[in-house]
Amino acid sequence: MSEPRERVPAPAEARARRLRAPLLVTLWALLAIEAAGGLVISFARLAAGATPGIALHVVAGFALTLAWAAYQWTHWHRVAPWRPRLDYVLGLIGASSMLLALASGFALAPAWWNARDAATAPPYPAGLSGAHNVMSMFVLTFVGAHLFAVLHRAARARI
Repeated sequence: MSEPRERVPAPAEARARRLRAPLLVTLWALLAIEAAGGLVISFARLAAGATPGIALHVVAGFALTLAWAAYQWTHWHRVAPWRPRLDYVLGLIGASSMLLALASGFALAPAWWNARDAATAPPYPAGLSGAHNVMSMFVLTFVGAHLFAVLHRAARARI
């Protein structure tokens, strides 16, 4: 009598399971906290000269870095090797933007730390702060475009 074979999930089922994976859900939640927090900080700094919630933004940014690095490691090992396709290009731009946003965030963190008890906003270098804001917008744009391209490609493959 032969042993029962383990059922191999269909690609759509496997993708649905990956989209609900705890690491990816954590990554999306931290990205949402960072995006919302960054927008609040930017608008409040322009409107009132204050930076509310920056401690949460810094701590969530550190947690996002850890989650993103873990996710990228597993993601790349699953999708490698490089393929000249739109979803790969958008993913590379999104990952590069994330790396630059996180690096610029870490470079801005000492200014926040040194001024955390001051009554005024931290003296961020304008160019570095601008780069951080622009790269953050790139992350949201290209990660969203990458996800759309992957899901669109998968939907077309099913047709």
